[in-house]
Amino acid sequence: MPRRGENVYKRKDGRWEGRILKPDGTYRYVYAKTYKEVKEKQKNYTEAIQPMLKQPGPAESAAWLFEHWLVDKSINHVKASTFGNYYSCMQHYVIPFFKTPGNEYLTEQSVACFASQINQNLTLSEAYRRKILIIFKTSLKDIVKGWQAYPAIMEAVKLPKTKSAEVQVFSIGEQRLIENAAFYSKDSRSLGILLTFYTGIRLGELCALKWSDFDYDAGTMSVTKTVTRVKNVQGGKNKTILLVGTPKSQKSMRKIPLPAFLLDLLKKHGQECIGENCYLISGTTSPIDPRIYQKLYKKILKSVGIQDRKFHAIRHTFATRALELGVDIKTLSEILGHSNVSITLNIYAHSLMEQKKIAMDKLNELHITHMRLPSIAVANSVINT
Repeated sequence: MPRRGENVYKRKDGRWEGRILKPDGTYRYVYAKTYKEVKEKQKNYTEAIQPMLKQPGPAESAAWLFEHWLVDKSINHVKASTFGNYYSCMQHYVIPFFKTPGNEYLTEQSVACFASQINQNLTLSEAYRRKILIIFKTSLKDIVKGWQAYPAIMEAVKLPKTKSAEVQVFSIGEQRLIENAAFYSKDSRSLGILLTFYTGIRLGELCALKWSDFDYDAGTMSVTKTVTRVKNVQGGKNKTILLVGTPKSQKSMRKIPLPAFLLDLLKKHGQECIGENCYLISGTTSPIDPRIYQKLYKKILKSVGIQDRKFHAIRHTFATRALELGVDIKTLSEILGHSNVSITLNIYAHSLMEQKKIAMDKLNELHITHMRLPSIAVANSVINT
């Protein structure tokens, strides 16, 4: 069983395996009979290569600094999906730029030039341009910390202004059609669509659910893992690999109470399962690829004539329905697994405004029903004066 963020796994043969990224970008694997022994081997190897990491490159060129920042990040055990994002950004955009003539060193000018180039690259989506620059800025914070030019260099990175994206939500009518199609589908994997409509879990979290994550007595579901497809930095014929890891943030590890009808459905489907260690969607000991599940979801949308939308629209629909039913924002934020309430507030500002309008309409009804003076009483008061 992998321990969070440590790149240590217990193999089927009972041995423990540890993975270490070497300075040349390839991996070294160490093995031992116990977890403690593997950790010790990892530590010894890391200490052995530390002097190599601290040796200055060719006048400490920017490319050298970013390459060694990547190695350091891997050694310090960032999540594999996070490291995949770092690796892709550095290898495709940052390092190639800082190898071009005139940009070999980290200066306020070269940093500003890179940020400007990314911001003006309209072949990339706005979200991806922002992602590249956020990773770039993260690396700069570590690299130039303590430099005299630190404030100027950090100030030179200008992130693109984000436009608030419209949250895609299914109407009640659309939701009813999708739910019916999923409920009566011959494909048992469709159960995941119903589960998402009433829990708001992310697609990766859904694909990582095992039957052992359901507690029928307590009526809850535990979200502790997520399935992601990440870049295979080791090379080989497969450019990407499927990875089961920890969710997006610490708050994403949560327990969600389930509606009674869902518990009944799960019990019924659970009877056909071959073991608690099986994944809910795949029905086997291997998780389903989120991209494959996306295809099933889109097939159901097409079958009922509903416009194609991202699977994430189901999560947004759950949140919107919850707000419409009066669920408070703090509770909703915890169910969704957001790291803080402000994220929930920002995403669902439009839905919250609709709820505010409904609340004000109720106050209006209160005034008309109970507070407005009868017209005859007003008329008498005028005559008396």
